Amino acid sequence: MKYYMAPLEEVTEAIYRNAYHAFFFPMDKYFAPFISAKPNKGRLFNYREKRDILPENNQNLYLVPQILTNQSEDFLRTVKGLMEYGYQEVNLNLGCPSRPVVNGGRGSGFLEKKEKLKQFLDEIFDKCPIEISIKTRLGRYHEEEIDELFELFSNYPYEELIVHPRVQTDYYKGSPRFDAFAGVYQKNEKPLIYNGDIFTKEDYEDVVKRFPKIDGVMLGRGVLANPGLLSVIHGQELPSLEVWGAFLEHLYQDFTENAVNEEKALFKLKEIWCYLRYSFPKMDIWNTRIKRCQNLKEYRMAVEELLKHYPEIPNGAFGKLDEEGR
Repeated sequence: MKYYMAPLEEVTEAIYRNAYHAFFFPMDKYFAPFISAKPNKGRLFNYREKRDILPENNQNLYLVPQILTNQSEDFLRTVKGLMEYGYQEVNLNLGCPSRPVVNGGRGSGFLEKKEKLKQFLDEIFDKCPIEISIKTRLGRYHEEEIDELFELFSNYPYEELIVHPRVQTDYYKGSPRFDAFAGVYQKNEKPLIYNGDIFTKEDYEDVVKRFPKIDGVMLGRGVLANPGLLSVIHGQELPSLEVWGAFLEHLYQDFTENAVNEEKALFKLKEIWCYLRYSFPKMDIWNTRIKRCQNLKEYRMAVEELLKHYPEIPNGAFGKLDEEGR
């Protein structure tokens, strides 16, 4: 079984990936938050995108850049730029449910434009010199859309197909549509990765019991809420409070050193704690302290107090995250 970290914008960027990889059970692959492929003008990557995918910022881990676009020429130009940094695999984003992305006909909004999508796939798979994996949802509006989409995808030599078993209009609400994923699973003959709502060891075991021949799972919100999740899945001891403290200090140091200002560093740390708070269910550190922090000094004091007084090793995320995914 392979384990992948999902791409979440503003969260699973290089600083977080490196901290996680250093202190918790390592992933086989890490997927970078999407690069929005640009028309043939100006810079190929903006400052944030370039910093995120630079090889020197991703040493000792396997990173797959993800590309968001509905224009084949922009996709191929972005691939060429990534190859200059040594990348030999990219991921096509057909799953993002964000309204601005979907309204622009990209991400999961591209799934309803079958003819245009076919033309796009024809062109990129014909001309792209490196491996392409696809990350998709079941469809835009209805889970039955995956039947036609899977038939389309099967015509191409993709590296892997990563399926989040929801439609775009679900966002992250409700339960995964296992029956629709089963249709893909039963017909699939290529590498297939399951992605969605693995928050506990029991969730993982349920997915594997349902679909024992999947090649891997992609973990997103579940591992952000509980970075020790893969240790639990593998029956290992939970990381100690000392490990958690070192992880949090690593994040603090990297963000304060690399953010443009204190306000941005604090924003990044709070964004991570939107998820991480679920690992500390016996102290409501988010609402009582971290959410209210006005500066990095207050933030650091809150974290130090948490680690000093928390009664046990963190292993939270026992329930589902709320419908907004946090």
